[in-house]
Amino acid sequence: MPRPVTQGPRQHADTLAPGGTVGTIGIGWRHPHYAELLERQPPLAFLEVHSENFFAPGGAALAVLEQGRAHYPISLHGVGLSLGSAVGLDAWHLDRLARVVQRIDPVRVSDHACFARGTFQGNVVHAADLLPIPFTTEALDVLCTHVQQVQDRLQRVFMVENLSAYLRWNVIEAERVWAETEFLTTLARRTGCQLLVDINNIYVNALNAQLRFGEQMDPVQSCRDWLDAIPADVVGELHLAGHCRVSDEHGDIVVDDHGSRVCDAVWDLYRHATSRFGAVPTLIEWDTDVPSLDVLLEEAERARSHGVAVLDGGLKVVAAARTVAGLA
Repeated sequence: MPRPVTQGPRQHADTLAPGGTVGTIGIGWRHPHYAELLERQPPLAFLEVHSENFFAPGGAALAVLEQGRAHYPISLHGVGLSLGSAVGLDAWHLDRLARVVQRIDPVRVSDHACFARGTFQGNVVHAADLLPIPFTTEALDVLCTHVQQVQDRLQRVFMVENLSAYLRWNVIEAERVWAETEFLTTLARRTGCQLLVDINNIYVNALNAQLRFGEQMDPVQSCRDWLDAIPADVVGELHLAGHCRVSDEHGDIVVDDHGSRVCDAVWDLYRHATSRFGAVPTLIEWDTDVPSLDVLLEEAERARSHGVAVLDGGLKVVAAARTVAGLA
């Protein structure tokens, strides 16, 4: 059986790390900040790295990661397992991931609910993108099988992230199409995995539902409904990031590019998520046009402030209710 992720209990608003950073906030640790972060060692709950960057059995990259692991818990976040691929998992990829997991002992390991591998002219090929899967029963069965294979190989609970998707599948009329939230919740219940809820991805999808598919529902309310449909006990991590809007002769589209600060709407949704899920580990992602380390730390502090405000407000409501009930 997979062993639980080392996570600990959900935290209250007064659970702070040294220097005032809440004990759940981490940042993506990218190459431009390797040396500076090791030198400064700012107070953070964890660092996240992309698993595939450390698949080589040795070398400078792995040595740096081991230095980081000496000071921080490490979260391994992958982009290449292709969990939803009908051609099966890549055994080489899973073996390399297992090797890194064994060496680093990360606090969490994750990848996406997507596919990137398929067959073309009789050969297995790998796409250079995270492609969406249909929310059908057949696709759910494939995803569950592969997530369980990963958990069995790694001997730990795995985390699966919701995707920002730029196209939709046409499915045959008789086939059941699940709501994404029901699809992901069922995945978690069947396999025992946890969900990595990327709030920016939810918002990007809601914006594109308006721009590309003509849906009329308010994007922020749509995202709140999405978050409300996910059981709190299956959520193991939250991601926050920036996005951009691209316009050309084909129209407009919003892209989850991880290249800017978190926008106000996503902060609003983060507050809503915190009120629903508690103080789960939260990552600031920034992968393109990577700014100074101080900018990332500022975003981490904003996440801390929003989380504390929500949780502290909730504790005050509970205290007031207990007082009214004569239980204080």
